[in-house]
Amino acid sequence: MKRILVIEDNPDIAFLVAMHLRDIGAHVDVAQDGDDGLKLALAKPFDLVILDLMLPGKDGLEICRELRNQPAYIPILMLTAKGSEMDRVLGLEMGADDYLTKPFSVRELVARAKAIFRRVDSLASGERVEDEKVDLGHLQINRVSRSVSLHEKEVELTAREFELLWHFVQHPGQVFTRSQLLDSVWGYGHDGYEHTVNSHINRLRAKIEANPSKPDFILTVWGVGYKFQVPLA
Repeated sequence: MKRILVIEDNPDIAFLVAMHLRDIGAHVDVAQDGDDGLKLALAKPFDLVILDLMLPGKDGLEICRELRNQPAYIPILMLTAKGSEMDRVLGLEMGADDYLTKPFSVRELVARAKAIFRRVDSLASGERVEDEKVDLGHLQINRVSRSVSLHEKEVELTAREFELLWHFVQHPGQVFTRSQLLDSVWGYGHDGYEHTVNSHINRLRAKIEANPSKPDFILTVWGVGYKFQVPLA
């Protein structure tokens, strides 16, 4: 049984989310302010934290930062107010695995939660052990430690950025549409969320490319999508 913590100060939203998650067999705890939510998240083992950004007490960004400083990795699905793009970017930079903008469909939230569980279970299963490390000269990627280094300097990636990069390096030269990347990396596909792929690609390029405007690794295939290229030595 998956254990989920919902940190949401709106009691109606918290009740509705918890009810639907319990319907899929999850054990759900609810906290309605940031201080209690962080205490619960640190006191019990959870498989997912659903975290509202705007909370009394500690806000969602503070809680995300605190959880990412812990040795155990807890997936985080952030809930953000419509129009708070900067908060969403900050949340993703701090290590949130995904986000939903209010108002949202509870069915979609449940689908996102299931997708996160699938990704985490896949990583934990140890599939393709022979591919744990990839050495591309200046760029090294370690799947086990989820670490990336460029020119021997560590690169800080969010969980989703790492998964996107890992997906690319496992399929060099293959062109992916944005919808295919959503399905493979995020676990869902919807035309309205293709901007999510674009923003993650841009942030990833800014971190691993010498010149993000003229990338060596992640190339745009105009009119189609993206592909990963192994640069010639």
